[in-house]
Amino acid sequence: MDKNPKLAVDILVAKDDKILLIKRKHDPFKGKFALPGGFVEYGETVEQAAVRECKEETGIDVELEGLLGVYSAPDRDPRGHTVSVVFFGTPKKGKPTGSDETEEVGYRSLKEIENLELAFDHETIIEDYKIIHMSDEGGIEKG
Repeated sequence: MDKNPKLAVDILVAKDDKILLIKRKHDPFKGKFALPGGFVEYGETVEQAAVRECKEETGIDVELEGLLGVYSAPDRDPRGHTVSVVFFGTPKKGKPTGSDETEEVGYRSLKEIENLELAFDHETIIEDYKIIHMSDEGGIEKG
């Protein structure tokens, strides 16, 4: 067993008060919804990894707007201790399209997300995003 945590990224892409989610095609959490994300490859920055993973999993080119947080609970990933650097951003171009890693890709309203089973600790990540970036009227604030 690896004695050092693995490094991953996740990206929360918001558009028109909706959040981009994937439905996972493979374990862990096969069939559950998740934010786009994955492992950082050797030689790339976490920012590059977030942009790459979003494009690979969703077909969307994303502009990173900021860092949402770092999530490091040792049990957040059943494959082993994984630290995720989580960014938020907006789509630049592309339409949501599936990949070999996803069953489905699309934007979901916050109301829809409340009724979905989310993978990993992504429910916590979305809740944190809502606390930081939601307006009093319930919409996602820009900038």
